[in-house]
Amino acid sequence: MSGPLAGLRVVEMAGIGPGPFCAMLLADLGAEVVRIRRPGGSMFDTEPRFDVTGRGCRFVDLDLRESDAVTNALALIEKAEVLIEGYRPGVMERLDLGPDICLARNPRLVYGRMTGWGQDGPLAQRAGHDINYIALTGALHAIGRPGSPPPPPLNLVGDFGGGAMFLALGVMAALLEARASGQGQVVDAAMTDGVALLAAGRYAGRASGRQSNERGDNLLDGGAPFYDTYECADGEFIALGAIEPQFYARFRTLCGLTDPLFDDQMNKSKWPAQKHQLTTMFRTRSCAAWIALLGNDDTCIAPVLDWDKAPNDPHNIARSTFVTIDEVIQPAPAPRFSRTPATLPRSARISGDDTGEVLHRWGLAQPLVDRLLA
Repeated sequence: MSGPLAGLRVVEMAGIGPGPFCAMLLADLGAEVVRIRRPGGSMFDTEPRFDVTGRGCRFVDLDLRESDAVTNALALIEKAEVLIEGYRPGVMERLDLGPDICLARNPRLVYGRMTGWGQDGPLAQRAGHDINYIALTGALHAIGRPGSPPPPPLNLVGDFGGGAMFLALGVMAALLEARASGQGQVVDAAMTDGVALLAAGRYAGRASGRQSNERGDNLLDGGAPFYDTYECADGEFIALGAIEPQFYARFRTLCGLTDPLFDDQMNKSKWPAQKHQLTTMFRTRSCAAWIALLGNDDTCIAPVLDWDKAPNDPHNIARSTFVTIDEVIQPAPAPRFSRTPATLPRSARISGDDTGEVLHRWGLAQPLVDRLLA
């Protein structure tokens, strides 16, 4: 692997959702990620190449109920700079792989912990999923149309935005400090904390009175007619985001919106009538026709593409935003680096294929390796 994280060794305890995604981010950028999972353990019952969040990783199969397996896991952790785990609080301690034991063996270790509720607090031991975590932070309440229940925004906000991305940031910050101080530490990444922080601007708006507590009543939640999606004549949708006055003015000019109703852009009392007219207007042409009219100017407009169309968009093709690995279309590593670019990662591997190689490469004692492989 190449990339800005080349040479970084990461051990990840196999899990689901944000933990593997965080490990994938590090592997994409060149880190050598070893994922420890139980023999035969996988979230996928299909070919490994479809496990996109496992790309670039190596897999070591260890049954942590066996003492030799725990010894081997500790031997790997001793040679790593980062550990990532996403279990409920206390699980790693019961496996004799908690922070105290691991940091005693490897004082420079950055021990990244990914949970929904955090390592402490009244909900710490309760089961949950993305939808629960974003519900508790106010984010879910703010999404959706007025008079309708808030819809689940996939699991992008909690698992991946508030969870994996903040874990990656925390791990890299702690790693930078550890390389200076020689001392590792625990990174407690809770999705509730991360999602709350993602909503910092919205809480600032509430404090200042600029943000209503109602869904579909604000600038960025579909309340504003110039920041919303509209259905076109062909049933496709278009996304409009002409917030700034100069972009709004250009949008009006190209669409021929001379009605004085549209003069006072930020007058919320006029938004319903403006939105009604825009809804009617966009239904007069196909999505492609609107893009032909508006897409080559600063009108802040884009087609709403589905999963199949997005990889074939000319801009995405030009930037290689999507790549094909073993015939599986998937997003490319991001962000980009000018001097240490990342290489195309390989697909996930079949369970057990990497075990012997990794244990040897990382310099584990031969008797341990022999007992494990036997």
